[in-house]
This record gives sequence, C-alpha cells and structure tokens, in this order.
Amino acid sequence: MKMRCAILDDYQNAALRLADWSRILDMVEVQTFCQHFKSEDQLIEIISDFDIIVIMRERTPFTASLFEKLPKLKLLVTSGMRNASIDLIAAKKYGVTVCGTASMSEPPTELTWALLLNVARKITKENNELRNNGPWQSTIGTDLYGKRLGLIGLGKIGSRMAVIAKAFGMEVVAWSQNLTKEQTDKCGVQLALTKEELLETCDFVSIHLVLSDRTRGLIGTNELKLMKPSAYLINTSRAAILDQEALIEALRENWIAGAGIDVFDMEPLPESHPFRMLPNILATPHLGYVSEQNYSTYYRETVEDIQAFLEGSILRQL
Repeated sequence: MKMRCAILDDYQNAALRLADWSRILDMVEVQTFCQHFKSEDQLIEIISDFDIIVIMRERTPFTASLFEKLPKLKLLVTSGMRNASIDLIAAKKYGVTVCGTASMSEPPTELTWALLLNVARKITKENNELRNNGPWQSTIGTDLYGKRLGLIGLGKIGSRMAVIAKAFGMEVVAWSQNLTKEQTDKCGVQLALTKEELLETCDFVSIHLVLSDRTRGLIGTNELKLMKPSAYLINTSRAAILDQEALIEALRENWIAGAGIDVFDMEPLPESHPFRMLPNILATPHLGYVSEQNYSTYYRETVEDIQAFLEGSILRQL
C-alpha cells in the first residue's frame, strides 16, 4: 500500500508543477491543499490519515498538541532549514522525522527593497490615484541618496542590503547584540554602538534578525518613539521581533512617517486588522521568500527528502 503525502498551504497551486514528483509516485500518493486551515481541529480532520506532510515556512504551526493527534505521521518536510513554528522536541517524542530544504537569501532582500522604495516614493498611492482618476501627482517622494539606512542585523540578508544601499549612495549603519566592528568593516558599513543610536539617527530602519528569546519584542514602544518622525521602518524578517501593537500606535500617532511590513503575528491577516487600513503602512502577505527560484528549490529538495526517507536514509534533518 502506498504512503500518503499532504502538501499544505500551496496557495499558488505551484508544488506539483515546480518539481518532478514522478520519482516517488510509485510509492506515495500526493495530495495538495491550497486553502489555509484556520483551526487545529479542522486541520486534524483533513490530514490525520497522512504519513508524510509538507509545509511551507511557518504557514501551519506544528505544535506538540498537533503531533499528538497525528499518530500516522512519520515524516514532516518544511521549506528552509529553520522553522520556529515546529516543536522539534514533540516531533522527536512522537517519532516524526523533520527535514528541510535550502532557501535563497536573494528573494527576501529584493522584497525588502521593493517595500523600501515603495514607501519612500509612495508608488502604491500614486498608482491608485492614477487608476482612479485622482490627482495627477499628490505626493513628494523621499530621496534615498545621502540618507542613512540602519540595518538591525548584518547576516546574509543584512549584508546584501548594505551593498545595494551603497549603490544608491546611502550611508549605512548596522547593529545587533553580537555585531563587531570587524564584521561591519568587512561590509564597509558603520557599527552603531547601541540600538538606540541606530534608531535615533537613521532615516530608514530595516530588520534582518533570526527570531529568538533575545530578539523577541526587540522593537517596541520605547524604541519606536526614538525614531525620527520622518523615518520609515521595514520588517521582512519575523513579526515577533517588532511589537505589532506598538507599531499600530506609532503609525496612528505619526511617531514615524510609515512602515513596510511583510510579516505578521497572525497569518493570514484578519480582515479587520488595522494593518489593512492604516494609510501610512505598506503591507504585503509574507512574500519575502515567495519567488520562482525559491519555490523550485523548496519542492525539488522536498521530493529528494521524501525519496531518501522512503529508501531508508535521511536528508537535511532539522
């Protein structure tokens, strides 16, 4: 009898066309689900009979209570090699192997710049005005040349951000808890001695950190109040690094000029959420990693992970 494999949250119906699943179809029956399941009970009802489950990033959290209710589950494959929404201790307890895939840093870097350029030049607002026969030019854009970009985090994505910022003629400064002058010198950027110094002096601030106990809630009310009223905040990293309620207040009270946000505490974002309505935020539905090359890598390596598991070996175990 064939094993059953469920591919969850395949929003774009892309999984089956972006990889060669024929390599495992003689051993596995594959079924995709493009809708997001809002409750754990609903999810369990759908996937309780599957042996293998494939998930996309953190779209569907795999908690201890979920693992407990999926006795048939043997293999869980996630895109990327890090997924904070998987309880790995519970997976081990219930005998579930968890594997991942490679992930490119270029797509989130590009999306970050798309948001930054858009908020600076009010592209979405001007496009909407043009389409709706509104005023011909209603805003004055913010220049990037000569402005100061603050990078909170200077890893793979942060360092790519720095290269592009310098091409725009921006001054770049970076900070994180363990960042050293040796590291910033390698990237040709300045080291901010404190988080506060960075926030107080930068015209644009972009977050590029891994979520951990140290970074959770790193930017809250006090930090947002330090920023310039003319400054913009960009977050394509993890929602929990930035206090969402504090950001809503900052935007409502105009503590900062605006924000570009791609990650949220709750996804999909509820219909009545303020981020859907505030005029000084540009919000995108967690698109940072959503690109053709990244998806092709995710699903190609997912097939490899499953094939290896079926043959008695393990690839890319988390």
